[in-house]
Amino acid sequence: MLILHLSLECYPIAKVGGLGDVVGALPKYLNRNDSESWVVMPKYRRKWFDNHQTEIVYRNKVKLDCSQVPFQIERLSESVLGFPVYFIDIPGLWDRPGVYSDSSTNDEYWDTFERYISFQKAALMWISDFDQKPDILHCHDHHTGLIPFMTMCADDFESLKRIPTVLTIHNGEYHGRYSFSEVKFLPKFGWNNVGLLDWHGEMNALAAGIKTAWRVTTVSESYMQELQYHSNGLEALLNKEEGKCIGIVNGIDTEQWNPETDELLEDHYSVDTADKGKKSNKKHLCSKFGLDPKKPLFSFIGRMVNEKGADLLPDLIIKSVDRYPDVQFLILGTGERKLEHRLAEVGADFRENVHVELAYDEKLAHKMYAGSDFMIMPSRVEPCGLNQMYALRYGTIPIVRAVGGLKDTVIDVDEDKNGYGIKFYDFNIPESFEAIEKALRLFNDKKRLKTVIKRGMSLDFSWNSSALNYISLYKTLVKESEKL
Repeated sequence: MLILHLSLECYPIAKVGGLGDVVGALPKYLNRNDSESWVVMPKYRRKWFDNHQTEIVYRNKVKLDCSQVPFQIERLSESVLGFPVYFIDIPGLWDRPGVYSDSSTNDEYWDTFERYISFQKAALMWISDFDQKPDILHCHDHHTGLIPFMTMCADDFESLKRIPTVLTIHNGEYHGRYSFSEVKFLPKFGWNNVGLLDWHGEMNALAAGIKTAWRVTTVSESYMQELQYHSNGLEALLNKEEGKCIGIVNGIDTEQWNPETDELLEDHYSVDTADKGKKSNKKHLCSKFGLDPKKPLFSFIGRMVNEKGADLLPDLIIKSVDRYPDVQFLILGTGERKLEHRLAEVGADFRENVHVELAYDEKLAHKMYAGSDFMIMPSRVEPCGLNQMYALRYGTIPIVRAVGGLKDTVIDVDEDKNGYGIKFYDFNIPESFEAIEKALRLFNDKKRLKTVIKRGMSLDFSWNSSALNYISLYKTLVKESEKL
């Protein structure tokens, strides 16, 4: 069974968020379970390509309005990721370092729709020329949401009509909304199907994908339920299409995220040596930022945006430090400029207790998972969340708001005898501060703390079970296609 994953992100080639982690891991685990998975993504102008060779396997031209734009498909020559990767190279549109926006200004590219549709059309043109067609086209987020529509309705891709399509919603807040004037960039299709593109008078790529994909998945069961009530305007559609929607919780790559072998750590450790290993890594981490390794350390890693609840952090940090002078915070991330400035001010005002690192730093993130005592995730929206799984893998206790995948993957230490995390429910300072206080009580109860750490590290959050759920879904769809 051949599955093609079409995505704009894939770690370590190009990653902006959790989408990159998922596409960089799921295909590897699928391939270990008697499937063949490839990743198809754009070729960016990134340093990663300086050290990796590709070979050209296909050339053609994609029509964009009145223009014929040349493109080529390149295959990664080495087998370094555990699955084949194919890059669509479209000069003038994709040969830029930024995935979604100009990396120098953070502004979205002016020709976003042309970029996305050129990638999707080029992919389908290439697939149409396969002697043996793939069994599944697995599309990720709205950037590839028009692929199910085009395989169902476009004249040029009639040969792909019987290939089942799966659309995974990694973040339902972003839809890909465009003026209907952009329809000129789509391949020819019967105008009686134009309604499949429409949502509230706009062309909506995510809505089109939900309407036309054979199945719609998202990254946790709770998030699928939440989307029916909060999906930035698609609630009615997701309720209508409920019968073909399913939530499958994400996993993590437990080979990449392994404190026993992680090359980015100062000292390696296992569940049996966690006490000594975490103390050593915490000492190195704290010395880097002028913090005290004997005091409790709370960390935040992520985008500084309201969706991640980062706007709660400044007041929460101030209240926590005022009430408990020994508490420490280490913040890593970038995002909204106002929020960056606000957090930087808090870091400057409380420099003995707080350090704010305004950067995207994968190496530092690994060190923080290993050296922190607690990882706080106060998200307003969290489709699945991976940070809590990374934290648990490294013996760091997650403090999460019970929403989406955080609700599904974290059990509170006071709500269940087998708990390994801390939850709060309402998005406000009083409840989040109570969670900080609960964490401090746990920190001071060393015997219980060690037990909770070992319990969390012993959990299996790998992609193994999730991959099997996807394979079961794929097999069901293949059987449906054979009946057509």
